[in-house]
Amino acid sequence: MSRPPLSEAIQDYLKGIYKLQQAGGRATVTTLARNQGVSPASASAMVKKLAVLDLLEHEPYRGARLTEAGERVALEVIRHHRLLELYLADTLGLDVNHVHAEADRLEHVISEELEERIDRALGHPTHDPHGDPIPDANLKWPAVARTESPLRTRRRGGGRAAPRAERPRADRSPDGDPSTH
Repeated sequence: MSRPPLSEAIQDYLKGIYKLQQAGGRATVTTLARNQGVSPASASAMVKKLAVLDLLEHEPYRGARLTEAGERVALEVIRHHRLLELYLADTLGLDVNHVHAEADRLEHVISEELEERIDRALGHPTHDPHGDPIPDANLKWPAVARTESPLRTRRRGGGRAAPRAERPRADRSPDGDPSTH
């Protein structure tokens, strides 16, 4: 039986939990609440909902960990986001410093067919315009680290991609982890 589409909030929580796991283990309700900008009670309710949906396992006072299904959803959202950022910057000419907000809005609503067409149109890229890796269609991270600096990529209007370190955001860890975007 097919699962109904997951809400944007659920997708955002799964992506947030994935990032926290990659940074060092289990995601606590307190950390989730802070990162999602909600109360601990709201984060706790969402964690319970995600557990009922079999998207994560939760041990009270020990945190939450995504199930395989939850991780697949998180990686799919990350893939959508990064492909959209690259498409918006390279194909539509949006300034690379402004593509994140647009990709945040669109990552939840693109179809798998559109994702595949964007991926093909861009030549199956391995990195977004900021230099962050893009999971492939099988949701696997690129095998080799990127050697070309994103600063070498010229943008329309003569602008260049600003490295992530120059554009800090509250939802990104500074350690360069591929999942932090």
